[in-house]
Amino acid sequence: MRVATNRQLTMHYQYKTSGTCSRLIDFDIEDGKVYNVTFTGGCHGNLQGIGRLVDGLEAADVADILGGVDCHGKGTSCPDQLACALSRALEQEKNSANHE
Repeated sequence: MRVATNRQLTMHYQYKTSGTCSRLIDFDIEDGKVYNVTFTGGCHGNLQGIGRLVDGLEAADVADILGGVDCHGKGTSCPDQLACALSRALEQEKNSANHE
């Protein structure tokens, strides 16, 4: 996962997916909320819809809702990979806040 600071309170993340048609997820977290979710690869229409549905929601809530969604018995899915990415990003933010 790569991290870059765009603004003071907004963190941009890129997450390389595993086990799905999508290859990469980009998103921002600002004040605990997720914004600008985009997927590279995968089912374009459905993934645009997911990005729009979660925009502005609490990242932890989105991770809880989407975690465990399975696609054709793969054990994961694009929504599940977004949940994994958000959980990892939130943990990383928590750890960096504890070290300040």
